Amino acid sequence: MMQQTKKISFYYCWGLTFLCLSVLSSCGYSGQSGLNGVNFTIGVNVTPIRELKPRQDKATVYIQGKVSSSAPLVKQQAYQINDSTGKIWVLTNQTGWKEGQSVVIKGKVSYQSIPLAGKEFGEIYLEEE
Repeated sequence: MMQQTKKISFYYCWGLTFLCLSVLSSCGYSGQSGLNGVNFTIGVNVTPIRELKPRQDKATVYIQGKVSSSAPLVKQQAYQINDSTGKIWVLTNQTGWKEGQSVVIKGKVSYQSIPLAGKEFGEIYLEEE
């Protein structure tokens, strides 16, 4: 009888520990859709912003960084995202991202050509998926 009580206590403790860890890990939920609030440093190919090139037009990539500024548009929102290698604008339907907030974004690389006086002033940006 004593051994059976120890066995039940052992499983009870492990079950309680698992439950507590599950609850604690869910406390970090940001309430936003998409990938934000999740750290994808392991298992996902996060592309450094510096490595994004115009020839990757329409390629799907993941970036990770911090929101540095925002600009409201008519039907979308634009956020500038910085990582340690550079910065890029992201077009999204999501709102409410705050300056300094860490985000992970899946998006398609786009390039807008702006030729002016024989020079190219185009810029790469992401369209969030």
